[in-house]
Amino acid sequence: MRPPDEPPPGGRRPPAVNPLTWAKDWVRSSPGTHIWLLVIGITSLVIAAASEGLGQFLVHRTSSNIHELNEHPLPSLLISGFWIERPESFLLYAVMFELLHANVERWTGTTRWLLTVGGAHIAATLASQELVLLAIEGHRLPRSMTHVVDIGVSYGLAAAAGVLTYRLRPPWRYGYLAGVLVFFGIPLLTGATFTDFGHAIALVMGFAAWPLTPAAAAGELPPEDGTGPADRAAGPPPEQRPESPQER
Repeated sequence: MRPPDEPPPGGRRPPAVNPLTWAKDWVRSSPGTHIWLLVIGITSLVIAAASEGLGQFLVHRTSSNIHELNEHPLPSLLISGFWIERPESFLLYAVMFELLHANVERWTGTTRWLLTVGGAHIAATLASQELVLLAIEGHRLPRSMTHVVDIGVSYGLAAAAGVLTYRLRPPWRYGYLAGVLVFFGIPLLTGATFTDFGHAIALVMGFAAWPLTPAAAAGELPPEDGTGPADRAAGPPPEQRPESPQER
């Protein structure tokens, strides 16, 4: 007969994790991510239910292109981050939100996460549309590009991907960083569009957001070996420290 499992120290087994409780705790720990995702889900349903003409009107009206930035600068910057052009891509975006945004928000806190991804979304949008304007003025793009569809959440995701690099420990950090650079770098080097430039700008802003991370707030430097500066400054463990004269 198989001997019964030995009880853990203390005589009690840890309670089983309730999946529903775990999901609630996960959502509560990253409220901004899930509110954002909920709004995107609603707007995706609106696009999916609308006629083709109304859908095209909505994506153009909520775009942060040159025309809308000139006519409605603040609303277009904000509203464009709550729509995606293809509703069928919502599930993919939901997975990316959970992997990137939720983890960054849980780590840095909602305010710092919002400053990072919101600032990157605005900066990348303005910079990429400025490139479009320069190309139009240089006759490299048609003037119709002032009305190009420019909506979506990818700039914020790129920024979250950048700052998440600091959350990982070596050697995982280096593999993740290489993957991120390849993912965003290949389109930039092979016939880049204004969106690819926007992704690159947002990613760099994510890398530059190290001062907003908890470790930086504590006065630390980005760890290179999985330990913080405080651990290194503490010196060797007590049993390895030489005895002081008073201890002899």
